[in-house]
Amino acid sequence: MSQPDSASRPAVLVTGAAAGIGRAIAARFAREGWTVGLYDIDADAVARTAAEIGVHTITGAFDVTDAAGWDRALQDFAGATGRLDLLVNNAGILVSGAFGEIDVDRQHRVVDVNVKGVLNGCHAALPYLRRTPGSRVINLASASALYGQPGLAVYGATKAAVRSLTEALDLEWRQYGITVSDLLPLFVATDMMTEVRRGSKSATALGVRLTPQDVADAVWRTASGRGPLRGPHVLVGLQTKLTGLSMRLSPPFMTRAIVGWISKADSLH
Repeated sequence: MSQPDSASRPAVLVTGAAAGIGRAIAARFAREGWTVGLYDIDADAVARTAAEIGVHTITGAFDVTDAAGWDRALQDFAGATGRLDLLVNNAGILVSGAFGEIDVDRQHRVVDVNVKGVLNGCHAALPYLRRTPGSRVINLASASALYGQPGLAVYGATKAAVRSLTEALDLEWRQYGITVSDLLPLFVATDMMTEVRRGSKSATALGVRLTPQDVADAVWRTASGRGPLRGPHVLVGLQTKLTGLSMRLSPPFMTRAIVGWISKADSLH
């Protein structure tokens, strides 16, 4: 663990920070001068990532499905920083393919990490957030939360749950001065895309147009109040924004038809 040099420096804790989107978010906030807590289930990987980022970092390893692990991580982090300005619930996993062909234990693990992990984090972080004026939570959801996609049924369901939890907590925690938001990107160029392409045709049909840096920049804009935030949900990328707009304006039968067409698009080539 490396210690920050100032308790007055704003502090962010990022889960799933060893690679991909989490790594990009941690690096973005480090460049802005924040103290960054990088936490991941892979202790060696997150330590390497922190060493590469270099400045104002604190590291730790735990499984987000473990509520006691959250308590220990937050005690250590807040003990070093004296504050928690931002919690980024980024850790998540995905399995793709036909729902009936995926082992139910694997599907349960997706629910545990993507839903229970966020729930655990928000619950454990609340006392620290309440003690830090102007604090925020940003949850990484997905455009899959907008409408269920064949091949990504359980993943999309978990992200829809995160979206709903975000809405509720943003309203409930106003009394504490805490803002809760989520980000809904479409497909992002990370290692997770290998699994997406294996079991879902949507990625091939729509393409992968976002990078981890795009998402990290969106997290930074949201956290710093520089984005056009008009509610708790932040659509990331032009393609996602157009998809969201079309779903709001189109009748439900048309949205269903479009999603169905996308899921079959590969078979048309």
